[in-house]
Amino acid sequence: MKDVMKELKAGKFRPVYVLYGKDRYRMRQFVSDLTDKLLPPEEQELGLVKFDTSETPIEEAVAEAETLPFFASRKLVLIRDSSVLAAAQGKEGKLEHGTDALIAYLKQPNESSVIVFQVMAEKLDERRKVVKLLKEQDALIPFQELQENELLQWTVKRAEEQGRGMSRDAAQLLLARTGTNMQQLAHEVDKLCLHAGSGGSISSSDVEHLIASTVEEDVFALIDAMASLQVDRALKLYGELLLRREEPIKIAALIARQFRIMLQVKELEQHNYSPQQMAGQLGLHPYAVKLAAEKAKRFTAQTLGKHLNKLAELDYSMKTGRIDKTLGLELFLLSLAA
Repeated sequence: MKDVMKELKAGKFRPVYVLYGKDRYRMRQFVSDLTDKLLPPEEQELGLVKFDTSETPIEEAVAEAETLPFFASRKLVLIRDSSVLAAAQGKEGKLEHGTDALIAYLKQPNESSVIVFQVMAEKLDERRKVVKLLKEQDALIPFQELQENELLQWTVKRAEEQGRGMSRDAAQLLLARTGTNMQQLAHEVDKLCLHAGSGGSISSSDVEHLIASTVEEDVFALIDAMASLQVDRALKLYGELLLRREEPIKIAALIARQFRIMLQVKELEQHNYSPQQMAGQLGLHPYAVKLAAEKAKRFTAQTLGKHLNKLAELDYSMKTGRIDKTLGLELFLLSLAA
């Protein structure tokens, strides 16, 4: 990625780019930056052509790339793909794609065209001849989810690009409140920058007052308070969730989910899994695994199992009307401290 960005700044463009991975936000951002660098604003309407391989055979996109641009200095052929380069999804009735035309084009691409594949998959099917050729041509650009430190750096950098300063503590609190969704994170950073004003700075206090905490964050804080025997704080957090009209059954389900993740993390730690490997196994962002691992230190695996059993019984009792939902969850929280 660093090499590609250096090339773009220098005005050099590769004939083909293949973007894939979990981080769709940065993928879209890359396409936007490439478009702006490749085509002047007045040429983008005629110079940008979009295809989707779920609707159009790949041969049509290749034919478009082979055609000289019309009233534009270059042509950008953007292909959204989930079947040509990615592993087969097993969907019936999908289009047949003749990749021979693409392979032939890759061996002798049109100098005035740039093809960008946006592959809607985490991995490419490296058994395919066309993928092997693209790999040899150094066209593959993975967009994996950022690790915690990378997310923090990206957040601070986004604020700096707008002429604002942001402390690391503020970035950490923002990440805790917004989660790891890059689109949401970018939106909240922009909002904080607007509040700070040109040349201003963003502090933890600004984040605390301007960015609403999520239910998941409050549930994490609630569990932490009970584990620390801070009963008053835990009950206050529970009361605030109820004031926001959060359903006790939903809160109980979120608590159960966090306990389940903590238990899974403890099990994987015994098998010497790294945080990255745990994230892959559990289908979570590495940052979420890190937070769960920190909270899990306060509990034994046996205790977590007991809490999950209690929550299962509570869920049944609340849904069958055997116990008042609000009271039932409050009693469970008190039992944690006990």
